[in-house]
Amino acid sequence: MEAVQNIENKKINANEIQGINKQTFAQKLSGYKRQPLSLFLLILVCLSALLTVGVLLFLIGYILVNGIPNIKPELFEWEYNTDNVSMLPSMINTLYMTGLTLLMAVPVGIFSAIYMVEYAKRGSKLVKVVRTTTETLQGIPSIVYGLFGYLMFVIGCHWGYTLMAGAITLAIMVLPVIMRTTEEALLSVPDSYREGSFGLGAGRLRTVFVIVLPSAMPGIFSGIILAIGRIVGETAALIFTAGTVATAATGVMDSTRTLAVHMYCLLSEGLYMKQAYATAVVLLVMVLVINAVSGMIAKKFTKK
Repeated sequence: MEAVQNIENKKINANEIQGINKQTFAQKLSGYKRQPLSLFLLILVCLSALLTVGVLLFLIGYILVNGIPNIKPELFEWEYNTDNVSMLPSMINTLYMTGLTLLMAVPVGIFSAIYMVEYAKRGSKLVKVVRTTTETLQGIPSIVYGLFGYLMFVIGCHWGYTLMAGAITLAIMVLPVIMRTTEEALLSVPDSYREGSFGLGAGRLRTVFVIVLPSAMPGIFSGIILAIGRIVGETAALIFTAGTVATAATGVMDSTRTLAVHMYCLLSEGLYMKQAYATAVVLLVMVLVINAVSGMIAKKFTKK
């Protein structure tokens, strides 16, 4: 009897091995069948990446080749006139505009995202309305924001073309970006962090500002970096709100010209093409430096 059972067990094991071998063979066969499609998709992805990088390098190279030879010391003089076409006042105005816009947009965007993620009820209709509104605002062209700022602040509030009118308009424009990126960063923080903090006796406010926000800080800084890039490169909204005066602002109610608007004015006049290319180089360097500094700050928060 034992011999018969051993023989039957061996048959069963043999059948199992054959079944496993057939299964692995079928998997290999399906893998070989899918290999041409996988190879085609891999080539397509690589070509897309190379095309994107190639376009970026072409744009940067074109700007550098045409702009670097035209950078001269008179472009960085304090006063702007038709002889030197100085960009220094516009550079200062760009820093003013960026700082003032972030000062208004960042706190509102972060606190709004904190409310939607941490305090609002799951499935709240208010949260759905706010998300739909922010997504809609992200798709509105900047020229529409410029017309709104012109009608609301320049004419309605009787401010005229001022730094404050341009900064508020840009703050409204970049607010959806900051809100959405902050919300996604907060949602990416595991719930175990919150539960552990509550288990140790911490309240919701302490949990949010001590546990959740530091963990989400890299994502929040990503949104701020995107906002900075849009602020620095914006022209349409600022032409209708901040004006085109090429002098350094001494107050928030002065008319100003940012570096992007300065470059646009030079190109539209058609008389200072070389200086416009030089301005484009400086603008590119400013954006890279601001993004690098923001990235370094985000890495420090990540290490902590």
